Amino acid sequence: MVKIKDVADAAGVSTATVSRVLANKPHVRQEVKAHVMKVVQELNYRPNRVARSLRSRKSAIIGLIVSDIENPFFQQVSRAVEDAAHEQGYSVMLCNNDEDSDKEQRYLHLIRDENLAGVILSPTRQTADNFSDTSELNIPMVVIDRRVSNAEVDNILIDNVQAAHTLATHLIEHGYRRIGAIFGMGSTTGRERREGFVRALKDHDLQPSADLVKYANPREEDGFNTAIKLLQLSEPPDAILTSNSRLAAGVLRALRESQKAIPEEIALASFDDTTWAKLVVPARTVIEQPTYEIGRTAAELLIKRIKDPKRSNREVILKSKLIVRQSCGCPQSSGDL
Repeated sequence: MVKIKDVADAAGVSTATVSRVLANKPHVRQEVKAHVMKVVQELNYRPNRVARSLRSRKSAIIGLIVSDIENPFFQQVSRAVEDAAHEQGYSVMLCNNDEDSDKEQRYLHLIRDENLAGVILSPTRQTADNFSDTSELNIPMVVIDRRVSNAEVDNILIDNVQAAHTLATHLIEHGYRRIGAIFGMGSTTGRERREGFVRALKDHDLQPSADLVKYANPREEDGFNTAIKLLQLSEPPDAILTSNSRLAAGVLRALRESQKAIPEEIALASFDDTTWAKLVVPARTVIEQPTYEIGRTAAELLIKRIKDPKRSNREVILKSKLIVRQSCGCPQSSGDL
């Protein structure tokens, strides 16, 4: 590996001069700058990022830890984080915790040990429920998608209870009574969306049934297997609601393999407006989350936190939208919640 001393020796200048040139600092003659940069290119010298950040106690890299990068929700959030960070001179290191708190903690310690500028975190259930240990790492941090307890931290959320209540109410008001529901297991988001669903049933004098309301790992295969079990009940549901798009994909596959006509025999509605939600026939009724806005807001808040660690914490609740399509047998429409 070419070192800064190698550049200095080849250019016939001091290492301090090379450092000033690379940092674009003043008081270096233009001809010296040009000569040093020529040597840098000839030797293919790359500054040591870790050493540089340790010396300056600053880094231009932020971490982003998500629970499942295959989930379209996090793909869109990641895109927005990268866009916003790039605009302000930061790069992004993406990590995937797979809802594994041990893996998540390894990434958080790596981010601290590598002296990254800060982190945007979608925490596992264990971390969200016991956040004080994580906050003690003293990393500038913004939490997205899931509410944390016992900590003062910037948080970007939607109102999951209200959004699920709206989606369930839409189905109830269009005549569906035996509504099956599948919620992501192991997250505050799944719990809050179940709460909103149950509240909507009770508001319409309907009793939630343990046979119809299920938790599952937020994966397509788990959505498929859970839906098959619902369809095999002696009294199967007349509609199914899911709390994310991957579960919805599994449910859709189960309905097709079971030759259930949508919406004539059973309705389908879910969270997350993915590309395929508009393309399938019939198109899927959804709660659209402001994914790009979540990512951009998180990056902007984190960079503000990095620049001003003592600023007051903020909880930002962004609006979601009910988009009505044909999968629930209703005329197409949309509206903010």
